[in-house]
Amino acid sequence: MFFSFFGTVIIAGIVGYASERSKFTHNGYVPSIIICVGGAFLFFMVSRMFNISFGSPGLNAIISSIGALVIVPTHFRK
Repeated sequence: MFFSFFGTVIIAGIVGYASERSKFTHNGYVPSIIICVGGAFLFFMVSRMFNISFGSPGLNAIISSIGALVIVPTHFRK
C-alpha cells in the first residue's frame, strides 16, 4: 500500500505536467500538478475505504487525475 501511494502521486504529477504541456489545460504547471495530485490522493483514500477500483493502481491514478482536471477548472476560458 505504501508504494502504491507514492506511485499514485508520481503518476498524478506526470499527468498534470503532460496535460499542461499538451495544452489540454491552461492553469499553469504547478496548479495542474497540485490539482492532479489532490484528485489522485482523494480517490486513493476513497478506494481504500470503500474498495472501489478501475483496475490497477496506476490506472486509478491516471483516471482520477484526469477527472480532477476536468472537474476543477481554475482558469476560466473565454
